[in-house]
Amino acid sequence: MRTQRATTRYASRGTGTVMAAGLLLLLAACGSKSGDNAAASAGTPAANGGTTAKEITVRTTDVGKALVDDKGRTMYAFAADRKGHSNCDGSCLTYWPPVSGAEKAHVGTQVKAAVGTITRKDGSTQLTVAGYPMYTYVGDSAPGQAQGQGTNLSGGVWWVVAPNGSWIKTSGGSGASGSSGSTGGY
Repeated sequence: MRTQRATTRYASRGTGTVMAAGLLLLLAACGSKSGDNAAASAGTPAANGGTTAKEITVRTTDVGKALVDDKGRTMYAFAADRKGHSNCDGSCLTYWPPVSGAEKAHVGTQVKAAVGTITRKDGSTQLTVAGYPMYTYVGDSAPGQAQGQGTNLSGGVWWVVAPNGSWIKTSGGSGASGSSGSTGGY
């Protein structure tokens, strides 16, 4: 019986330690400001769960023709970003991994937008389209999905990017290809 109590007491302490560690992680993630680069400081966007686009092509997605990386992952723009500047850092990067611009990507012939890169606060390079930083969404589990389309998460709205660099501002529906014809803003 004594051994059982000792084991129970030990398990109880272990549970408390695990809960405390989990609480600290949660507080660290929730408490980060846009200037804190806690998640981003781990290295390149690819190291943070992002992707390195070796090729940028066009694919029909849930919301129409859109830019995708070489694995068919849909690319998104963040309305809170500015041309040449990412405002997605900290916990935002957990859900919206940046597309790395570390390697020069091959751009498919259907891509009509200007493609470039920016240097993020952590020193890594991120792909841009029409000057805006590009991301993928962890909620997209298969090529061509656009589950993040029009969502208001991490401090702004997320839009799928069309081949000409404009943001597609329509919601789901197969074959929907309406776009605003403009970039930036909400």
